[in-house]
Amino acid sequence: MTQKLYEISATNNKNEEINFSTYQDKVLLIVNTASACGFTPQYEGLQTLYEKHHKQGLEVLAFPCNQFKKQESGSDEEIREFCDLQFNIKFPLFKKIEVNGDNTHELFKLLKTQAPGLLGSTSIKWNFTKFLVNRKGEVLKRYAPTTKPKDIEADIEKLL
Repeated sequence: MTQKLYEISATNNKNEEINFSTYQDKVLLIVNTASACGFTPQYEGLQTLYEKHHKQGLEVLAFPCNQFKKQESGSDEEIREFCDLQFNIKFPLFKKIEVNGDNTHELFKLLKTQAPGLLGSTSIKWNFTKFLVNRKGEVLKRYAPTTKPKDIEADIEKLL
């Protein structure tokens, strides 16, 4: 049976288990992140989107991942401190997870299946791959790591 988004849960950076049913009726931008990546400055753009559209129902969810050239090698506490100090992020930050391979988190299995990449590929190629989810929990689109958060804003606004 295919799992639905609102049946999945994940542990946030504060060690709280979050069921995704919490995000029903919200527009979600879900991102696998890393602190030592060339795309790390995108945290700033993600925070800007969050500040601008959170009251209308946008949630940005960050999932640190160390699977790409070990660019997220810190502990969950170190990741939180980095995000606070460098970018003052206010959106939810989750515990470090895997997005590819045998230990892929259920969330990313679902995202990759519902929004495959180029030529139908389901693997994630790099940090800061982004997934846009509508208010019904349907994964609408996958964005490449090179896509800046501001370039997703028009798609987000259509869903809000």
